[in-house]
Amino acid sequence: MSRTPFSESWWSEIEGAAPAEAERIQDDRLREQIRYLATRSGFYRTKFAEHGVDPEAVRTTADLAALPFTEKQELRASLAQVPPLGAHVAADASEIVQIQASSGTTGSPSYVGLTRADIDTWCELGARALYANGFRPGDRVLHGFGMSKGFVGGLPIVQILQYMGIVDIPIGAEAGADRLLRVQADQRPNAMIGTPNFLIHLAERAPDIIGQQARDLGVRAISVGGEPGGGLPAMRDRLETLWGATSREMLGGTDIACTYWGECEAGDGMHFLSPDLMVAELIDPVTGDIVAPVAGAQGELVYTALRRQASPLLRFRTRDHVVVTGTDCSCGRIGYKVRCVGRTDDMLIVRGINLFPSAVQQLIVEMRPETTGEMRIRADFEGHSTQRPLSLVVEHADGLSRERRDGLKGAIEERVRSALNVKSIVELVPDGTLKRPDHVKVALVERVGS
Repeated sequence: MSRTPFSESWWSEIEGAAPAEAERIQDDRLREQIRYLATRSGFYRTKFAEHGVDPEAVRTTADLAALPFTEKQELRASLAQVPPLGAHVAADASEIVQIQASSGTTGSPSYVGLTRADIDTWCELGARALYANGFRPGDRVLHGFGMSKGFVGGLPIVQILQYMGIVDIPIGAEAGADRLLRVQADQRPNAMIGTPNFLIHLAERAPDIIGQQARDLGVRAISVGGEPGGGLPAMRDRLETLWGATSREMLGGTDIACTYWGECEAGDGMHFLSPDLMVAELIDPVTGDIVAPVAGAQGELVYTALRRQASPLLRFRTRDHVVVTGTDCSCGRIGYKVRCVGRTDDMLIVRGINLFPSAVQQLIVEMRPETTGEMRIRADFEGHSTQRPLSLVVEHADGLSRERRDGLKGAIEERVRSALNVKSIVELVPDGTLKRPDHVKVALVERVGS
């Protein structure tokens, strides 16, 4: 059943609540959730006992810092040892009505159970994010995330949009650019959702497939997520120019919920929107210490669910690495804002310099039209660290003379060195050489020999 937005600007009143009131609600619900874990979750009862945690002593979010993290590998082990949903499941099988799966890119997928109440919570979280992105009741949305394999970008997005009173056209990225563009031309939905690279690819194919520019197809608002980079200025400008629409970023993840951070019309980072439904901590990924979410701070996001029944998580390490872009906003929301720059476990260390692939992509996109914006880091080393220069493959635009290509190669290498303090060796390849995105996230790092 759909809900009515609180105001023209916010989906929920909590987005603009006074900090003291938001903190009071969060602390009350944290105590309830900790008691629920102690009563219903064998996984957390064991974890509490092993770490000497007294659930009754956890009174406020400040107390979380003394509690152990929940790691992804713990959940995988739990799922393997106690199938089908692990020892951390905290609802009866009869209460579970839906199961979602992660992409499983590093092994077997993770599976997350949902009760009807959990689905409502996911929908409320997602509605706040997509409303901030500019989606409104009565809109019609072309679904450009993958619809298969149980990914949260599929059915849960449909459920969120229906909860918001929005019509979803669930074609899915697997259908391919031809099908999606023809549906867009026929149905003229005024909003679109998907990964940023794939939606750029769609727009670039529009003239060849349907004989029209993407900006003439009636899209007003775009929401992007699923991979880093959608909030970077060069990527956003490309999306907005191609589609003639606003493009805003959102962020989520299978283990906690579909989506729960959302960028507003100011376009300066994604707001934390739901202190009543979850706790978001920022930590130093090396030491695990809490990092204050002030402008310019960087760290890894850690989440505690406050209204989860089937697969609740406490201090779950996401490995999502973010930069805090601000703590106030012209939209009036109180939640601090972040931009996701990559996953901590995707970070490369080049001659001692930490480097996220999205930072290199931003530079290459900014060098259009001489580049196409497509690039890959060719990792010819084991693990995440190398003492050699970074190997980059970059597409050049059609029609460049050899002299201009030589100049472009040097310009890219100088730009990377100047902006990122990393030496690189660039190989230029013709437009169309690198694989374009589909329903699978773009892998900016290609392992040599893999």
